[in-house]
Amino acid sequence: MARAAPVTSPTPRPAPLADRSEAVLSRLQLLVTRKLDGMLQGDYAGLLPGPGSEAGESREYRPGDDVRRMDWPVTARTTTPHVRRTVADRELETWLALDLSASLDFGTGQWLKREVVVAAAAAITHLTVRGGNRIGAVIGTGGGAPAPTRRWRAGPPQAGPGVLTRLPARSGRKEAQGLLRAVANTAIQPGRGDLGALIEMLNRPPRRRGVAVVVSDFLAPAEQWARPMRKLRVRHDVLAIEVVDPRELELPDVGVLPVVDPESGELHEVQTADPRLRQRYAEAATAQRATIAAALRGAGAAHLRLRTDRDWLLDMVRFVAAQRHARTRGTTR
Repeated sequence: MARAAPVTSPTPRPAPLADRSEAVLSRLQLLVTRKLDGMLQGDYAGLLPGPGSEAGESREYRPGDDVRRMDWPVTARTTTPHVRRTVADRELETWLALDLSASLDFGTGQWLKREVVVAAAAAITHLTVRGGNRIGAVIGTGGGAPAPTRRWRAGPPQAGPGVLTRLPARSGRKEAQGLLRAVANTAIQPGRGDLGALIEMLNRPPRRRGVAVVVSDFLAPAEQWARPMRKLRVRHDVLAIEVVDPRELELPDVGVLPVVDPESGELHEVQTADPRLRQRYAEAATAQRATIAAALRGAGAAHLRLRTDRDWLLDMVRFVAAQRHARTRGTTR
């Protein structure tokens, strides 16, 4: 019910990537709690002990150990020779799952929902791509071109399962900018997408440990995508970015409002002057968002909600700051 969009096309809006975004985001960094696989030297702790500059645990000296690794403070306290193990820094691999299905081509606030998706992808890129870190993306769009149909006809036309595109993970800011251009130039197609299949693309084949970010409005039924999200959390830090428009939460009192489901093409006329209808809509929307939040919480994913009528950059900054404060309990790492 919350997918319905006004038939009238929205007015053009400026690009949401403000000039200040890169300067602000360059001062932030997503907190990664899981150990990483990897071969390159980077900014994050590796999965296995090995040559590197990051100090690990101490253990007793064994014949053949490198004497340059002697841990003299521990040796002095215990009167037993100890060596300090080191952990190699590894590069971080970040994968974006970007939902650009037809329901994202809508917005009544300052931005379209698809513009917020691109902004979120740019923010995550700025937060992670440095020091040899790599970023890739999978993009899901609609899969058909259904014609509008009224509700009293046989039913909405059948659409395909959606088109899924994979952009390989690469390091370097130039490659990351190319990825963002590819995301921004992706055309949204009519028809339904498959959010569960999009997330499953990050599970198969298994990828090295890192960060997985799913950006969507999550309007697909939770049973379609909840299980792939849980599987994704087994190996990765998972961040779910939910994109919301205010008209998906409540209806304005504007009389008869023609709305269309952008994924099925089904057309309705809604009498928004009816206060009971507006109340039922708001209650159903609240229940829907609660179901989404519960499914994401059950999957163990961090949850960030971005709205088309708010400053996405400010919400992103607050989220990263709160995440770091919560995990470090206010201490500086």
